[in-house]
Amino acid sequence: MFDDHLLRDLTPQVLGVLVRRGADFAAAEHPVQDALVEAVRRWDGDAPDDPKGWLVTVAWRRFLDARRSASARALREVAVRRERSPGPAGQADDTLLLLSRCCHPSLTPASAVALTLRAVGGLTTAQIARAFLVPESTMAQRISRAKRTLAGERFERPGDVRAVLRVLYLMFDQGFAGERRPGDADLAAEAIRLGRQLVASVPGDPEAAGLLALMLLHHARREARTDAAGELVPLALQDRSRWDTAMIAEGVAVLQGALVRDRLGEYQIQAAIAALHDDAACAAETDWPQILEWYDELAAISPDHPVVALNRAVAVGHVDGPLAGLRLVEALDPTLPRRDAVAAYLHERAGNTAEAARRYTAASKTAASAAELRHLLRQAARLNRAR
Repeated sequence: MFDDHLLRDLTPQVLGVLVRRGADFAAAEHPVQDALVEAVRRWDGDAPDDPKGWLVTVAWRRFLDARRSASARALREVAVRRERSPGPAGQADDTLLLLSRCCHPSLTPASAVALTLRAVGGLTTAQIARAFLVPESTMAQRISRAKRTLAGERFERPGDVRAVLRVLYLMFDQGFAGERRPGDADLAAEAIRLGRQLVASVPGDPEAAGLLALMLLHHARREARTDAAGELVPLALQDRSRWDTAMIAEGVAVLQGALVRDRLGEYQIQAAIAALHDDAACAAETDWPQILEWYDELAAISPDHPVVALNRAVAVGHVDGPLAGLRLVEALDPTLPRRDAVAAYLHERAGNTAEAARRYTAASKTAASAAELRHLLRQAARLNRAR
């Protein structure tokens, strides 16, 4: 039986092989798509013994055919040179190579995410545009500009894994926090899928494993983040029976495997914090002292990161009291996103309901989504009614 999931997994690997062989990124896409169409037509029953090799062979021939009239001699030299190297799969990890190319530092984060979704994730331009809430024409232009930026770049080997991790985290955050409509691409799930491939490509990198664990531990709570009406539910009020315990167990196992390498990084620390939240049977049982210890570790690694400082203030508010947390919040940049929301939360814990309501209202003016806006306004209205 034809397996479209197999084709989806193989697509970025095949594209990566062509790029590694010297094909320009944009020029390689079309022959790969042609090979996929040919596979759908020919693989009526089971796939061949080496489906990746089959796809690479067809795509490479199509690429050579398309370029032969312009540079036949040069392409023949490339083909001969590559034919003397190991088979189509080779020893290099082509998915990582392609991820590295899509996450090139010359691209903006938004362009890197879009290009990764298109080339590695296999999503259509229309799907990506819906995920970013922009017109399809706008997204098409963004992806085209990204390809032009990379034109002529040669990637003989995978690049900076840290850049890939940043893009995958941004992709996950966009999908996890964003609002999805039926039929929209699931960016969070796609980031996890690519994260698994990345960990397989660099099994000795604890931060790659840390990011995968972090995404799994957050994603496990996704179904409980909204109620039946689609409204946001704060972590403390979530129905924990709706959390995916199998995914939590997987995330913890991946994290433990990373931590034993004793090369601590920010993604591992964030995953450890998420694991402590997931481990609590109810909000009251959350191990805030240990969470604060992890935030201290994170602050030591990222001393100038305002979001870390803001989240640490919440932990301090639970361990040393809300007024101690508020003193830290008030020392931060007033324009910092979520600063007013955190201040409102701590003011409410301190019993300052009037100030909490005012801060919730102020926070609503910079809400990142319609769901967050409604949630903050509901909190302000709730406190105003109680006064």
